[in-house]
Amino acid sequence: MATVADRLAEAEAEYHALITGTKPRVVVDQNGERVEFTTANAGRLRQYIESLKGQLSNKTSGPMRVFF
Repeated sequence: MATVADRLAEAEAEYHALITGTKPRVVVDQNGERVEFTTANAGRLRQYIESLKGQLSNKTSGPMRVFF
């Protein structure tokens, strides 16, 4: 089972490959199934990376304040 740190490292590597254009845009496997990657997925991947970083930091914010 992958740890949060492992998932973060993998996600950051995928993000780098997607942004720099080194990741193939279309992959077709032996069965003819086609998967297409686009830079439109970059935003969602970046959010996922930030979520993983948040899990690693375990920082808690101060007490909540209510403003009226």
